[in-house]
Amino acid sequence: MILALTLRQLVGRRPALLMVAFAALPILVAIIFRVADPDLSHERWAANVLLKGLIVTTFLPLVTLIFGTMALGSEIEDGTAVYLLSKPLPRSHVISAKLAAAWLPAALLVLLSTEISAAIALQGTGGASILVGFTVATALGSFVYCCVFVLLSVLTSHALIAGLIYVFLWEGVVTELFSGTRIFSVRQYTLGVADLIADTSRRTFEANLGGVPALVLMAVVGAAAVGVAIRRLSRFEVRGLV
Repeated sequence: MILALTLRQLVGRRPALLMVAFAALPILVAIIFRVADPDLSHERWAANVLLKGLIVTTFLPLVTLIFGTMALGSEIEDGTAVYLLSKPLPRSHVISAKLAAAWLPAALLVLLSTEISAAIALQGTGGASILVGFTVATALGSFVYCCVFVLLSVLTSHALIAGLIYVFLWEGVVTELFSGTRIFSVRQYTLGVADLIADTSRRTFEANLGGVPALVLMAVVGAAAVGVAIRRLSRFEVRGLV
């Protein structure tokens, strides 16, 4: 019931509709690339510019940020979360339902955008492994991002701002300057998994983080974020209802 209700609330909101429109951007870029037919390797362009640069670096974190912070954060901000928490439901069930409600539409948009745009860019090139690699990676990456952003919505009333700082300042600047910080970047995990699955040469595409460590870190970060969110929500229940 929580899942269905949250999905209905999320899908009808303006930010979610904007993400639907944004999902068409990579597809449009891929079409322009094929029409222009530049003297570039289609596989290399698709992997590094389209999939890594546009989808994983920009679209994936933004769409998961929107859905992840709205799934529970909006109820906490307007005070209606107190009514939800007053019901005899385990906090783990609440977090799981909110996480699923955030991940399902976010992953759907990301996967559709990835599949269609990559299929257009890679048509006739034999780059199926690139498509498969980034499809699996973005599905997993969207889940971990949603875990992190749902946690942020429980920790702070400024979850959207905190998420933007994480995506554009931490992942976009800090992890590019200091390689040791990449173990704290969901973007790097996603690219690492894509590189692990895609059967390409280093010249075509190479991630900064190994695929196996990326998978392990995804599991650790996702589980930790959910665990902390459940614990924090339980504390919020006590404060909110007293």
